[in-house]
Amino acid sequence: MKKRSNRVWSIIKTILILFGSIFLLLCILAFTKIPFWQYYNLGTNNSKITKPPVTIILLSGNGIPSESGLLRAYFTAQLGNTYPGANIIISMPGDLTDSLGDPELTANELLMRGISKERISFENLGLNTRQQALKLSERKTQAQLSQPITLVTAPEHMKRAVSTFRKCGFTSVSGLPTFEYSLKTDLTFKDNDLKGNKYVPSIGNNLQVRYQFWTQLKLEVLVMREYFGLTYYKLRGWI
Repeated sequence: MKKRSNRVWSIIKTILILFGSIFLLLCILAFTKIPFWQYYNLGTNNSKITKPPVTIILLSGNGIPSESGLLRAYFTAQLGNTYPGANIIISMPGDLTDSLGDPELTANELLMRGISKERISFENLGLNTRQQALKLSERKTQAQLSQPITLVTAPEHMKRAVSTFRKCGFTSVSGLPTFEYSLKTDLTFKDNDLKGNKYVPSIGNNLQVRYQFWTQLKLEVLVMREYFGLTYYKLRGWI
């Protein structure tokens, strides 16, 4: 019994050391720009727009209002106004008869930003990227599959989305990743000007500690999740 207990404790200790080492490595990487460049590469890999899109496809994120939903609507409208001849498909599950449903609320965001209602259509049956691509390809002839399309989705999702649509028969696929922009204002400050307890270290001039470290940690989670997604799609033969 004692030997078994020692063996179990040894296994637990090994697991704790392993996960602790991984966490420490992630914290160290968060002080570098490596997570950002991994994130950036996922968003720009093989997705550059080289031809005016015939169709712009907004791939669903979260609902409206949400950070991902509003960002995708904003970038889709920007692209749609740049290419006024392009049709726009909102690929998002939901009830099209519900005026407060996510597809209709997303369409309203596009209308508010200058996209005419006649240009907007919906694909509301796909529940993941693979199914969305399949549903949209079912509607297309071979000639239509060769027409340029541009996907609008989150940066970390772009590589998988473009690869999935190509696997489903679309031969001219590009993407517009919804990268966020940082404030251009200098956010440093003097801690003493704000008073308070002076025995706490000053961080007003240290943007790395205040913002960048935490942003890089967030990007690490997004990138790791997407790598798992890419691996799964690859194993299933979807990309």
